[in-house]
Amino acid sequence: MAAPSQHQPVHYPWYKKEDTDAFFALFQNNIANFVIIAITMLGMEFPASIVFGQVLPGAAVAVMVGNFYYAWSAARLARKENRADVTALSYGISTPVMFVFLFGVLLPAKQLTGDAELAWKVAVAACFISGAIEAAISLIGRWVQYHLPRAAMLGAVAGVALTFIAGEMLFKTLEIPVIGLLVLAIIIVGLVARVSMPLRLPTSLFAIVVGTAMAYLIGDAGGERFSDAFTHLGFYPLLPNLAWFEGLGLLFTGMLAVLTVVLPITLYNAIETMNNVEAMEAAGDKYDVRECQAVDGVGTMLGALFGGVFPTTVYIATVGAKWMGAGRGYSILNGAVYAIATMFGLIAALAAIIPVSVVAPILVFVGMSMIATAFQSNDTRYYPAVALAMLPYFANYVMTRFNRAAEETVAGISSGVVPLGQGAMFTAIFLGAMTVAVIDHQFRRAAAFAAVAAGFSFVGLMHAPKLALNAAGDYTLGYLVMGGLFLYFAWQERRQAASDPATRSR
Repeated sequence: MAAPSQHQPVHYPWYKKEDTDAFFALFQNNIANFVIIAITMLGMEFPASIVFGQVLPGAAVAVMVGNFYYAWSAARLARKENRADVTALSYGISTPVMFVFLFGVLLPAKQLTGDAELAWKVAVAACFISGAIEAAISLIGRWVQYHLPRAAMLGAVAGVALTFIAGEMLFKTLEIPVIGLLVLAIIIVGLVARVSMPLRLPTSLFAIVVGTAMAYLIGDAGGERFSDAFTHLGFYPLLPNLAWFEGLGLLFTGMLAVLTVVLPITLYNAIETMNNVEAMEAAGDKYDVRECQAVDGVGTMLGALFGGVFPTTVYIATVGAKWMGAGRGYSILNGAVYAIATMFGLIAALAAIIPVSVVAPILVFVGMSMIATAFQSNDTRYYPAVALAMLPYFANYVMTRFNRAAEETVAGISSGVVPLGQGAMFTAIFLGAMTVAVIDHQFRRAAAFAAVAAGFSFVGLMHAPKLALNAAGDYTLGYLVMGGLFLYFAWQERRQAASDPATRSR
């Protein structure tokens, strides 16, 4: 069939069947984060009035605004390129950043102040500053995207997909093997092989219905789930407040150390957005990385104005949505559902009723699609760079999941696990970028990446627990030595070219 002409604009639907699959994938990702936030903050002895009345509504505002904007942005791209297969960017709370704000901002603020409300206000201010920094970073976002190789950026994201998404969710899938493996089989048949489900139901919806029904039939989900589910029902209006402003005063008068956590994690967040926008471009939808970083920053600041304490980002799940054939409807629905669910305290209810083993296989698929895209969108000669860029996140996963509870065990594996896991996103990108440059025999460019990696290590953005001068001296020296080696090969190639008569005659 011929492509529509400029005089016959295509119809870009508000919602289509494929949006349902993508909605459940994105909804599960966000709901998991919301539930982790609630459980963790309650465990830190933050009152339910702050958790359910301020933090989650603030997060919902950020999620709602960002999802609605990206749905509008997708419609704009569809009109511009006159095609109906544009997928809106997925958007929500960044999981790694969420953990950093929980344990690197909220917990220290609570310990230092001894007051849950003051600690929450400090965290709100830190979140607002993080959003402002990311909005500022957007001014150079396109320049950075242009100079970083695609293999390096997508390899870094694939590392996250392999460990924190596909890997961890496969563990969750197998916690109840009878249910998890059945749901995984449905996902593989419906989303990978693209076979229609009974009654032509969306695959994710069919999988959740069948898996949840089986969980209750075999007794793996009992009636106590319902009693837990409705504990926090109520009405929590989305209202702005001045906590961010009061928190700024507290932050700058006695808790400046918190900003040493905020700066590197915000840089990470900006790069995560950049990587995921790059992944979408590789999948066929080209968005402006600067605009996306600015939207993420503004969305984070708006969330803070309503009491939220967690930065937001363009999600890795976007490529999974693209593979599912989603449009803009899943993004609109996600924003609306989160606003409603948070206002009435339904987040915990939904999470309690549906077993994790039922929804985890959907995220396994999202991780699979991201890893596959990292390879499919690069020339085969860059596969080693993609593979190398994936590896630092293995260390980051081991460090973040086990170091707190079993530090000796992690150190026993290797003394390099924790330093490699610290700043894994930066390490992954620089190692991948150096490998791409070397594959292309651009040794001077490889040396430049090594020099930047040395600088990042020197100030503590990589291989160190916090920002400081000479924070990771051994690693700084190691990258400088790498750069020196690359410069030697650049000099050698230039000398060989100068002595080659065929090269001189050209």
